[in-house]
Amino acid sequence: MPRFAANLSLMFNEVPFLDRFDAAARAGFDAVEFLFPYEHPPEAIAERLRANGLTQALFNLPPGDFAKGERGLAAFPERLDELKAGVDTALRYAEATGVARLHLMAGLAPHDDAKAAEAYRRAVAWTAERLGAAGLDLVLEPINGRNMPGYFLNDFGRAADLIRELALPNLKLQFDLYHCQILHGDVTMRLRALMPIVGHVQTASVPERHEPGTGEMNDAFLFDELDRLGYAGFVGCEYIPAADTVAGLGWLAAYQGRAR
Repeated sequence: MPRFAANLSLMFNEVPFLDRFDAAARAGFDAVEFLFPYEHPPEAIAERLRANGLTQALFNLPPGDFAKGERGLAAFPERLDELKAGVDTALRYAEATGVARLHLMAGLAPHDDAKAAEAYRRAVAWTAERLGAAGLDLVLEPINGRNMPGYFLNDFGRAADLIRELALPNLKLQFDLYHCQILHGDVTMRLRALMPIVGHVQTASVPERHEPGTGEMNDAFLFDELDRLGYAGFVGCEYIPAADTVAGLGWLAAYQGRAR
């Protein structure tokens, strides 16, 4: 059965961020992920993880000025030094939290811009090698243009091609079931084809990005498929609760009960 990680950027927003670790543990999660930890000291996050027996599954490298609309730096050649400084910052948080993988956001740039493509390739290679020296994986996530218009990495095939071309052992695909359905459909066959390079999975219902089981996909089938494919990693619950977070966790209890 997949190991589900609560996404604390989207779930348990009823309480302040640092209190969400406690809330996730009380709700039965043993792992968490979030977008960015950088507003809080790494020691504070590490303490919440330890106190609740939680594993940190994933977080993102610094994306630039997120509040002003930036969604990554990797596709911008003139910001490589800033990206490298952000990697150093993220590594301090990685050491404190024990996380084993980080996600690099690409940025908002035309996917067919040659300079952006070369900058992205260079940034990915450099970051993967830097994280590899620290024993960490780097994951790349294609994101759909409905949620993030203009995002550079908006195709699972292009992401897979780059990962295979660079052939770095710690460079992997972040397979978000929600984004895949919106971008391409045919999620099961893509999972089967890409599983050898998958390093992290995320889930949400389509089209509303709420709890699994509330949209057009058969999420329970996809979770079972992950088991059939031998996936042993985390499934991040990167969804927006339709109402109260805890009240919406019936999907998890139902799936866990059925899977036993």
